[in-house]
Amino acid sequence: MQTVTLAERPDLAAALDRPELNPGPEFVRHDDVAERLWGQLETRFPEYQVMLLEEGRVVARGASVPLCWEEPDVDLPDEGFDWALSQAVDDHEADRAPTVAASLLIAVVPDRRRQGLSTAVAEALRDNAAARGLSALIVPLRPTLKHRYPLIPMGTYAGWAQGGGEAPFDPWLRVHWKAGARILHTCERSRTVTGTLAEWEEWVRMELPSSGEYVIPGGLSPLVLDRPAGTGHYVEANVWARHDIGPGAGTQTSDSR
Repeated sequence: MQTVTLAERPDLAAALDRPELNPGPEFVRHDDVAERLWGQLETRFPEYQVMLLEEGRVVARGASVPLCWEEPDVDLPDEGFDWALSQAVDDHEADRAPTVAASLLIAVVPDRRRQGLSTAVAEALRDNAAARGLSALIVPLRPTLKHRYPLIPMGTYAGWAQGGGEAPFDPWLRVHWKAGARILHTCERSRTVTGTLAEWEEWVRMELPSSGEYVIPGGLSPLVLDRPAGTGHYVEANVWARHDIGPGAGTQTSDSR
């Protein structure tokens, strides 16, 4: 297995657009901030786009951005994913020196899932940030099983433990926890998606006959629909985690949530 960045292998840019390396429900691709800025990752931050190659094939990827953050962890913003992406672009345009990297996506091709590659990508993103002299990899985590519990507050869900032990209940939180991340706090407005009634019915493949809240496939929280206005609004909470870089960073051996 070989680890490369897009800066090292710009010829692999097309692979990053493959659907299997951009998982998740359709509506998250229409996040208000991501629709404006996601396409700039490859041109602004190619050295932060990591890929795992197996016999020349991209089998996993990690998208990250550098940003300037020197405040306490407790102050990491409620806007999570949207903040990290927009802040990175703002810092780049202002020529501010980055201090941390933020991981925004980790994806593995279907035939190689459940084989530890997501952990390998998380570690590659952390190593990549370390190689660039940054202090941490921060992550607005989108828990993989939260869609089964869309009415449970994210703070409650994130506090659930596996089998009453120390490890997080959610598999994606658990991957990062085992890799040495500190699970911090929720970011309540991490992703925001606004669309028309027609767009939402297409994205979720459901009829939405009246105004109100809807549990939608893949949604971590309900969709709020205003049918007279013809619009739907979805706000998703994520969970902040931090991988420290340097002495003491690494595999989790105790509860640091």
